[in-house]
Amino acid sequence: MWPVHNTTRRSFLSAVAAGLSAHACGGRTAPALPPVRAITKGPKHHWFGYYDKLEFDPQGRLVLGMQVGFEHRSPSPTDEVRIGMVDIRDGDRWSDLGSSTAWCWQQGCMLQWVPGSSSEVIWNDREDGHYVSRILDVETGASRTLPSPVYALSPDGSWAVTTDFRRLNDTRPGYGYVGIPDPNAAVETPEDVGVWKLDLTSGKRELLISVAEAAAVPNAHSDTSGLKHYFNHLLVSPDGARVIFLHRWRNRPGSGSGFGTRMFTIGSDGSRPHVLDPHGRTSHFIWRDPEHILAWAWHPSHGDKFYLFRDLTDEAEVIAPDVMPRNGHCTYLPGNRWILNDTYPDENRLQHPYLYEVSSGRRVPLGHFVSPPEYTGEWRCDTHPRSSPDGTKVVVDSPHGGNGRQLYLIDVSEIVGASGGPV
Repeated sequence: MWPVHNTTRRSFLSAVAAGLSAHACGGRTAPALPPVRAITKGPKHHWFGYYDKLEFDPQGRLVLGMQVGFEHRSPSPTDEVRIGMVDIRDGDRWSDLGSSTAWCWQQGCMLQWVPGSSSEVIWNDREDGHYVSRILDVETGASRTLPSPVYALSPDGSWAVTTDFRRLNDTRPGYGYVGIPDPNAAVETPEDVGVWKLDLTSGKRELLISVAEAAAVPNAHSDTSGLKHYFNHLLVSPDGARVIFLHRWRNRPGSGSGFGTRMFTIGSDGSRPHVLDPHGRTSHFIWRDPEHILAWAWHPSHGDKFYLFRDLTDEAEVIAPDVMPRNGHCTYLPGNRWILNDTYPDENRLQHPYLYEVSSGRRVPLGHFVSPPEYTGEWRCDTHPRSSPDGTKVVVDSPHGGNGRQLYLIDVSEIVGASGGPV
């Protein structure tokens, strides 16, 4: 039986029983789940955050994470998170790397390995009233500070894209950082806020597209005049040629939802901006290759489903509508033969990370993890599954073990074969 918090144990007995019974199918026991082990432990809480960052080092041995001493409230400007890494080949030994006061529950401090490097990591921090980013070589201890935070990195690790975390915190608390007020709080479509490209060597940055420019692109599906606009969820294409991001706006009171969304792409040189999904409800997404993006969205063809969008066109192909019917945090394992995904807590408060095999259409469960009801809203703990470079290991964030959110390693090698795909 899955362990749960003592304070909520009674209320979860029925949920756990329901989860266990879900393993049975027509009186037959479902296939055994893959091995899972906790690689961090209390009393401190550990997690990584979003699903689209590099958590594993290139050798698949060192796993990045964050550590904090509290849960179930928003961070204050003085709350510090510790940065560290777990050596999964040395007794899951935790090594402390640094700290940050620029973080949130959903995406942490954008901690990630720098692509193309075997030893450098990067994360966001706050210094002298500004948000910055730190780059640390975990082998030599050499470090440097860049005068801008980062959001997502290029495939070669030479540049990053970023947006204004002050505005993000003002418009979507839980995704930006507290501590520095948004100077454009009263501005609906600022011209000096947008997607910036940041050189990771020089620290220089250039504005690729502003919020004002995106808002000026005609919207046939929603009247966004007079609303507050912002950007979120930036990601660079696998070849570095394009950048994808969500253009969002706070909806009017009584509209039925908190915000609307358009999915945009733009060249990494600022050229050819394109509204990839204009229908207003794009959610989680990932690049499959330089031309295609898998995203949960609403489309007139099938409603709310996963779709494979082709960049710079209006093409959208529904993906696994009956096998992946719920929104989740999707990535591809190396080789694109498997989609790694999860679900939000179901009616029994169970979260379900899983693998979907593209060729056969089969779904393979990786676990059914209880998420106690206090993990909700801004400080919920989504599993956000992330894979190792060879695709044989997965790490999730989960509070199911009864000692707060921790990192859990899932061995998927027997599911995907000796290698999940070419690295």
